[in-house]
Amino acid sequence: MKLLKGATSVEIKLSVPAEGHRAAARGIGLDPVEAQLRQAFFFDTANLALSRAGLVVRARRFPRGRADTVIKRRPVDPATIDPKLRRSDSFKVELDAMPGGAYVCSASFKGTCASQEVLDVATGAAPLRSLFSSEQLAFYDAHAPKGVTMDKLLALGPILLLKAKHQPKDFDRRIVVELWLYPDGSHILEVSTKCLPEEAFQTGAEFRSYITSCGIKIGSIQEAKTRAALQYFKARLDAGLPIG
Repeated sequence: MKLLKGATSVEIKLSVPAEGHRAAARGIGLDPVEAQLRQAFFFDTANLALSRAGLVVRARRFPRGRADTVIKRRPVDPATIDPKLRRSDSFKVELDAMPGGAYVCSASFKGTCASQEVLDVATGAAPLRSLFSSEQLAFYDAHAPKGVTMDKLLALGPILLLKAKHQPKDFDRRIVVELWLYPDGSHILEVSTKCLPEEAFQTGAEFRSYITSCGIKIGSIQEAKTRAALQYFKARLDAGLPIG
């Protein structure tokens, strides 16, 4: 309740076990051609110093030359956030809720850039700081571990993902389905929906009922996409394997 009070939105999500991916798509009635291709890059040190400090730096490429960026901090206590930050249209506080009572609140600054700019940074042709706005950079500098400047971060990626927004016939909210495809062939499927904080409990119950009606089994182990991606790349680095 305390986290809900300070959040601006709530995302209710669940990851589907690998063996249930096909059944989940059929149960939802998702048309695969609805999915949009994206390419995600994360930026961190080889030992994931940012992740351990609760900071995420990410850039995503979209079709037709578009891209976006985010610098996210989690977990956060909404009550401690500077009110001045909340006045920015690029800043948001969101509560993520997953099965099993897992709740985490995050604060993030979003931005936009060109797709080619992300590629230039990933290949070392441009500095990472060039992707972000002054607000994002100030947010990073305020919360990054001491000495971990952006010029010390590695480009971890890319990861291909398919994202589809779908309006079910028997659920009155739009859902989002994301399939993350890792270079080694493994994948994570996530189904989610969003609501306002005051709608969280009702929406959570309705979403769970909808998921069950689709024949989707809610796994006992819920895997966060970002954490799984970073651990994947760290394992590759530790083994001396290429990460791209």
